[in-house]
Amino acid sequence: MKKAFLLVCILTISVITTACINNFAVQELNTKAMKFMEQGDYPAAIERLKSSVDLDDSIFESHYNLAVAYTKTEDYVNAMKSYQKAISLKPEFADSYYSLAVAEENLATDLKAGVLVLDDSGELKKVEYKDTDDEDDIQTPSNVVLSDAEKVYIKNLLKDAVKNYNLYLSKTQNAEDTDEVKKHIASLEEKIDPVEDNTAETETQPQTAEAE
Repeated sequence: MKKAFLLVCILTISVITTACINNFAVQELNTKAMKFMEQGDYPAAIERLKSSVDLDDSIFESHYNLAVAYTKTEDYVNAMKSYQKAISLKPEFADSYYSLAVAEENLATDLKAGVLVLDDSGELKKVEYKDTDDEDDIQTPSNVVLSDAEKVYIKNLLKDAVKNYNLYLSKTQNAEDTDEVKKHIASLEEKIDPVEDNTAETETQPQTAEAE
């Protein structure tokens, strides 16, 4: 299934901030992480950025870049958490809302495709499919049957993605991609209603940071 992509480029943000300059270790870790990201080595970047966050949890750039790296590795659950933290630290930065919406939308896509499933405890788990040279023996996430909880989770992810795309638009002035984003929002809204669910929207609802 086709995944959402960023109409606004997710770029690593310079970590040259007053708070960061006062912490050489954080500065060094972020600089190394940015180099790894430029090289496409996102797992290595993630490890440096996680260490940076452990040293100083208050730097927006660390959380945003960590979210970007998670997005690049298709770890959308952790990407969402990092975007939410970035938003709590710098709610006026519009791209965080857009990027969070993309992560939510792609997580919904993975659930629909059977790449991820919700277990009995409500935790997301990745499904491993066997890939062999024999075409008749290749297992793929076809004919996926969604549970009621998964249907609710998907619907809530898409609703939240719509909300965050709209927040992105509300925090940008005359963005060049406004019309395209609005069309994308409309297409998402059309997908939300057909997602059937017979259960209450309780613990499966994704939590996102919302700032005024």
